[in-house]
Amino acid sequence: MNPLLTRRQQRTICSDIGNVKLKLLYKASIHGFTGAVFHQRCDNLSPTLSVGYNSSGHVFGGYTAQSFNQSGQYMHDNTAFLFSFNGKFCKYPVVTPANAVKMVSNSGPYFGEALVLIYGNKPVVYSAPGNYYNFNAEEMHGNNLNLTECEVYQVEKSAELEKPWRTIVWESEKRKELIERIQAYKPLISSVSQVRVLLVGPVGAGKSSFFNSINSVFKGHITSQAISGCAATSLTTQFRSYSVKAHRDGKPLPIILCDTMGLEDAKGAGLDIDDIMSIVKGHLPNFYQFNPTSPMSSEASNYRKSPELKDKIHCVVYVIDASTISIMSTILELKLDMIRRKVNLLGIPQLILLTQVDEACPLVKEDVRNIYKSGYIKDLMQDISSQLGVSMSCIVPVKNYSEELELDVNCDILLLSAVNQMLCFADDYFDEVGDRMSSLRTKVE
Repeated sequence: MNPLLTRRQQRTICSDIGNVKLKLLYKASIHGFTGAVFHQRCDNLSPTLSVGYNSSGHVFGGYTAQSFNQSGQYMHDNTAFLFSFNGKFCKYPVVTPANAVKMVSNSGPYFGEALVLIYGNKPVVYSAPGNYYNFNAEEMHGNNLNLTECEVYQVEKSAELEKPWRTIVWESEKRKELIERIQAYKPLISSVSQVRVLLVGPVGAGKSSFFNSINSVFKGHITSQAISGCAATSLTTQFRSYSVKAHRDGKPLPIILCDTMGLEDAKGAGLDIDDIMSIVKGHLPNFYQFNPTSPMSSEASNYRKSPELKDKIHCVVYVIDASTISIMSTILELKLDMIRRKVNLLGIPQLILLTQVDEACPLVKEDVRNIYKSGYIKDLMQDISSQLGVSMSCIVPVKNYSEELELDVNCDILLLSAVNQMLCFADDYFDEVGDRMSSLRTKVE
């Protein structure tokens, strides 16, 4: 059976419930629109998610932690809720938990007296807002009560994997090794002294926080040089090139992290894609003030017309918040896809930095060393790989420092591993550049 609920919709629901996955138990178009077959396939299994679909394109339903049966009784459930997908995910928690679900033999999923999918053994919906749940009927199902499909999923906890699916050493020596490797790194092209990495992502994804976190690791204490925080619009309004120093008076590391304005949903808001490509090609100067409604003109006085390789971007990193990826808008997805395609044409390597992994998965929140033992995080990364068109090896999860006052060895190891991966990807780019330069010299000779 193939689920009709999309991967995006599944991720949204799973993210809301927390560290779970869905297993399809019942599909009315295959098994039949009757209460009997619904109960045959779904009774005594919990928790469950029931989903209805109509010809108007509405997707709606309910969740309950109680097992279905045919007792005719109401069941108490203070975790039950109804929901709808109508452009966005809307959730309607139970108002009267004692009457959250009712066990009726000749009907499908029966949520109080408010919403019934497959009512009276027919492919129809019973809808009565205000009866133990409050919702807007027009918003939920458009007042179209004819079902084209009904699915019931069992909600399963994402298990902790027996073995981590990526090998990582969680020891102080590993942290020290990574720091030394990064400090000793030298780009393969002699004209470039520092790798330039561009951080791109939605507002609030953690671009500035990532720089602050890396800066903190090498300074030896928590820092906040780049402006970061929570806001509806981007806190970063300038193009900034941040050089990280080893210790307070140390020399700069061989990497520059370039921070940008956040991507936003609305047109004429957030970072303009033309500005991104100008940054990638090395045309924009440090401290350039972004104007969302008008990208920088090539005729501007501070526009760098003939950038050298050292001015260009050598690796593009997309910063994605793991805890909100499920509700990323289609507009943002399209923007990221457009940027990725344009960067692909330039042959520049690209990486995805997955932030807020502790907020996305309780197992990781408990201990960041569970990152590669979390089935939920692995599934999430596989979904992102498919959604954004990148391989799993190009996705690295991290936990930025946000509320901590002290450094943590395990968080440092994840952060340093991400930087090391960026340098490795930049080397791939320099290899390509070197090959092209050699080929040109050969032709000239």
